[in-house]
Amino acid sequence: MATTAKTGSPHPDNTHPESPHPDNAHQAPSPAVRPRASQPSPAPPALRPGQISRLGIAAVVVTVVLWASAFVGIRAVGPSFSPGPLALGRLSVAAVVLGLVVLPQFRKAAAFPKGREWWPILAYGVMWFGGYNVALNAAEHMLDAGTAALLINVNPILVAVMAGIILKEGFPRWLIIGSLVAFGGVAVIALGSGQRSTADVAGVLLCLLAAALAAVSVIVQKPVLRKFPAAQATWFGIMVGAVCCLPFSGQLVAELQAAPLPATLALVYLGVFPTAIAFTTWAYALSLIDAGRLAATTYLVPGTTILISWLVLGEIPTIWGLVGGVICLAGVALTRRRSRPRPVMTAAPTAGSNPGPNPGA
Repeated sequence: MATTAKTGSPHPDNTHPESPHPDNAHQAPSPAVRPRASQPSPAPPALRPGQISRLGIAAVVVTVVLWASAFVGIRAVGPSFSPGPLALGRLSVAAVVLGLVVLPQFRKAAAFPKGREWWPILAYGVMWFGGYNVALNAAEHMLDAGTAALLINVNPILVAVMAGIILKEGFPRWLIIGSLVAFGGVAVIALGSGQRSTADVAGVLLCLLAAALAAVSVIVQKPVLRKFPAAQATWFGIMVGAVCCLPFSGQLVAELQAAPLPATLALVYLGVFPTAIAFTTWAYALSLIDAGRLAATTYLVPGTTILISWLVLGEIPTIWGLVGGVICLAGVALTRRRSRPRPVMTAAPTAGSNPGPNPGA
C-alpha cells in the first residue's frame, strides 16, 4: 500500500496523475458529479382513463376497413358460393393462416383452454364464427345492401345494452347519444340506397339473427381475452365455427370446382383478411376497450363499404351515402367523449369554526 495523505504530499504515490480525486478514492462521489447514466430514466406517461393506445386505434381501423371490404367480397362471390359453403371456405382458410401464427406459441407455453374455459369459446365459436356467417351470407342473398347494413348495425346498440347490464360497464351518456347519432347515419345510408328491392321477411329475420348472435358473442368473448391472447382466442373460435360448418363440405367442394378463378381468389381473401386478421384485431381492441364503446365503432362499416365499393367496383356513392357516412363519423366521435365529473361543493369554514380533522394527521 502507498502512503496516506497524512504525509502532506500533494501527489501520493498511489494516485494516477489523471485521477480527479487523488487522495479521496475511497470516498463516494458527491451527488453533483454522479454520472447521468446512474439516474433512472423517466417512466413513459401512463394512459389516462378512457384513452386508447396507438396500437388499439390501429386495431380498430384495420377491423373496420377489412370488415367493410367483406361486404364487397360477399357480393362478388355470391353467384358462385352458397351461404353455408361460403362460410366454411372462409373459416377453413382463416384456420390455416392463423394457425401458422398461433400453433408455434404453444411450444413455448401451454395455453390450451382447460375444463370450463372451453364453454365461452364454444359459445362464441358456434354463434359468431358459425351462425353469424351463415345467417349473414343467406340474408345478403335476399336483402339489398342498404337494408342489410341497417339491420346488422342494430348490433352495437345490443352490445351497449348487454355490456352495461352483464359486464357492468354502465350506460355513459355520450355512449348512448353517440350510438343513436351513428345509428341515424346508418339509417340515412340505407334509406338513400339506390336498390329498391322488396325485403324478404326471411332475409330480415336472418339479418336480425346475425346481429343478435354477434352482439351476444362480443359479451361472451370479452372475459376470454383476460386469459388468452387475441390471436389464440380468435383461432379457437374459428376452429369451432369451422367444425360447425363441416356439413357443407361436400357442397363446398362441388362449388369450388365450378367457380371461376376470381371467385375462388375472393373466397381466399375473405378467409385471410376480413376473418383471420380482422377478427384478431377486433379481439385485441376488445381486450383494451369497453365492449360498448368498441361496438359503436362498427357504425363506420357501412360508410366504409360504400367507399370501397366506389374504389373497387366503380359504384359511385349517392349523396345520401356520403351524408350518412359523415353522420356515422360524428356519432362515433361522440361515443369517445366522457362526461365531466361534477365538482363536490363544500362550504368554506367560518372564523372560529372547527375545520375538522387534519387529513395528514
